Amino acid sequence: MSWYVLHVETGQENVVRAMIRKFYNPSSMYAIVPKRRLLEKRQGHIYEVCRTMFPGYVFVNTEMNAKTYNDLRRIPKCYRLLNSFNHRYHQTESKEIKVDVGDRIESYSFSEIDDEEMRPILQLIDNDEVIGYSSLYLRNARAVVCDGPLTGEEGRIKKIDARKKRARIILRLNGVEKCIDVGIKIVSVSENAQDEQHSKKSE
Repeated sequence: MSWYVLHVETGQENVVRAMIRKFYNPSSMYAIVPKRRLLEKRQGHIYEVCRTMFPGYVFVNTEMNAKTYNDLRRIPKCYRLLNSFNHRYHQTESKEIKVDVGDRIESYSFSEIDDEEMRPILQLIDNDEVIGYSSLYLRNARAVVCDGPLTGEEGRIKKIDARKKRARIILRLNGVEKCIDVGIKIVSVSENAQDEQHSKKSE
C-alpha cells in the first residue's frame, strides 16, 4: 500500500478520518491526521493545545484504484487527492484514474507520497498521531535534543523560540518544504543562550 494526501475542508480533518475508519478495514485503508502539542497564551494564561500539522489534509494509506478513488470522492468535505505535477523537483510520477460519473468519463491525476517524505512524519508522531514535546538544551549556538520525538533530528530544526517553547522544523510534502512549529521543553541553557536565541530568530 502507498500513502496519499486527501485534500479536505479545513477543520473537518478528524471528521473525514473518522468516516474512513468507519467504512474501511484498516488492512485495506488507513487514515491519519498528524498533530502537534503546543503551548499557547490567552488572556494571560498558558494552555496546552493540539493543532493539526497540515490543515486541510488527511493522509491515507491504501492500494488506490478507480473504485477506491470514487468512494473517497463521495465522502462529505473531501475535495481531491493531491497531485505533485506542478512541482518540478518532485520525483514521484502522477497517476491517472478514469471515473465513470454517469453521463461521462472523467480523468483525475494524483501522486503517491514519497517514502522519504512520509517516513519522518510517521517517526515523529506517537500512537495518537501527535508530535509530543521534545526536551533540549541550547549549547554553543545550537539546539541539542536529549529526549522526545526530535531526538536525532536536530538537522530539521530551523528556529528555536525559547520564550514560546517552540521549535520550527522543516518537513517536505509533495516536493514542497513545510515549516511546522512543535512544542519543546528547555532543559538547560549555555552561557551563549542569548546569542543563540538572537541568531535563531534572525534566520
